[in-house]
Amino acid sequence: MRTLSMAAAALVIGLFSQGASAACYVVYAADQTVVYRAPEPPVDLSRPLHETLAEVAPGGSLVFSLDDYGCEVEVHKLPQAPQAGQPKTR
Repeated sequence: MRTLSMAAAALVIGLFSQGASAACYVVYAADQTVVYRAPEPPVDLSRPLHETLAEVAPGGSLVFSLDDYGCEVEVHKLPQAPQAGQPKTR
């Protein structure tokens, strides 16, 4: 039974991994206020989130959903991430 469950989970992951995308991205600051909400990701998702999100929202968290409810009102309060070659300020 466990093998069947694992095979089913692998199939679901395989089906959705290629075309998976979120409809809404929300970033919460360390104090749990919403600092970003939009259909576009706030950071480069090809890199690990613990690296990229910490650059734009230290102590924050990213939540993404397939549902776009609430995303029609965008919020853009993130500070700009440092550009390549520029030193990070703290």
